[in-house]
Amino acid sequence: MRLLDAADRPSGALRDRLIDKGYDDETVAAVVDRLIEVGLVDDESYAQSAVRYCVGRLMGYRGAVMELARKGVDRPLAERVCDEARMSGVFEDAAWELGRRSAAKTQGMDPKVRKRRFWSSGGRKGHDAETLRAVAHELFD
Repeated sequence: MRLLDAADRPSGALRDRLIDKGYDDETVAAVVDRLIEVGLVDDESYAQSAVRYCVGRLMGYRGAVMELARKGVDRPLAERVCDEARMSGVFEDAAWELGRRSAAKTQGMDPKVRKRRFWSSGGRKGHDAETLRAVAHELFD
């Protein structure tokens, strides 16, 4: 229970932590299932919150899915929540904000350097090439 006091956790991360502490698989499964049943662990809510965090860090779809999976969210749930976010346009907005910040930071530099830095940053954050191309064309050409 103290694991839940510090911060919300997805069921996968909770399972991993309990197994790492030496509890047997059967007990861990029963405890985690019970916590889900009573509503103390809610993977859907956690995933949506984590996507908001990722968008705040200007991450793209791929980056957000990887971050959720790293935090212990099931891959199908991570993809579904990120798909919903992509449909609402938040990842594209994040790419545009990343482009604006990159343009401001690299103002006065060689255009090729500016583009390269933006593309590198966007790639590291998991944005798709099509969106990066549109932003780069608009802001750096």
